[in-house]
Amino acid sequence: MLETLINPAQAEKGPWKMFFVGLLYGSLSLLLVHWFFSSDYLANFSGMIVVTFCVMFSLPFMYYLIKQEEKQDEEVETFFGIWRAHSDAIFALMWLFLGFVIAFSFWNIVLQDSNLFNAQVGTYCTINSPGQVEKCIEEYSVDSIITGDAISNSRFLSILQNNVYVMIFTLVFSFLFGAGAIFVLAWNASVISAAVGIFSKYEITKIPLALSRYMIHGLPEIAAYFITALAGGMFGAGVIRNGLKSKTFAKVVGNIFIMLFIAIIILVIAAIIEVWITPVLF
Repeated sequence: MLETLINPAQAEKGPWKMFFVGLLYGSLSLLLVHWFFSSDYLANFSGMIVVTFCVMFSLPFMYYLIKQEEKQDEEVETFFGIWRAHSDAIFALMWLFLGFVIAFSFWNIVLQDSNLFNAQVGTYCTINSPGQVEKCIEEYSVDSIITGDAISNSRFLSILQNNVYVMIFTLVFSFLFGAGAIFVLAWNASVISAAVGIFSKYEITKIPLALSRYMIHGLPEIAAYFITALAGGMFGAGVIRNGLKSKTFAKVVGNIFIMLFIAIIILVIAAIIEVWITPVLF
């Protein structure tokens, strides 16, 4: 039933509507895991189950969106033509992602369930405190509300390298299973939400400030991943629709390379913001 709420055509006419879809899907994912798995052995894997539910809800939309975008890509050329063809889809995905982040952040703090984002806190600590992961996890769990500031990784090349790895994984995943890239995107939304909880010290009144802290560089990062996901999905759909030797497929491939180049440029800008701008503001 949920997949009938909105379709790609409706989303492109009003991309902002996907924000409310993201709020709904994100809220349902967290609440279902909290209600049904909090006292079960599977609570140890709650962080991954939350993402899995979110992916399940989003797959129908993502699948049809990729198919629709691939058809459009067969008819466009040049950078601006590609942007006009795909900008609505990218904005729709961005609104969906923002809905995920806000829903995840809100319920993570309201429910105060230390298992909900256990995997995500571990990932946060691996990135920001690689030498003291276990200590970091213990310090930043909901059960041990922090009193200090979040650790910040200020190494530009390290951050950029990590983001490029995620981009490559998104590309491969979306190529092998077009709509499957939503897993990478939902996972990143949950990691950012875990970081929001840490930065806000699990106080609901500090959510806006914490969201600002991470979304300044997080939004361009995710935009790059969305462009990459569309490119990978369109490549797979193009192979199936046109074959490897057709002129139409060659045209699609050229457009995909342009999209990937744009994604890399955005990732570089996002890393610059994260290293040199965000720490000054926060």
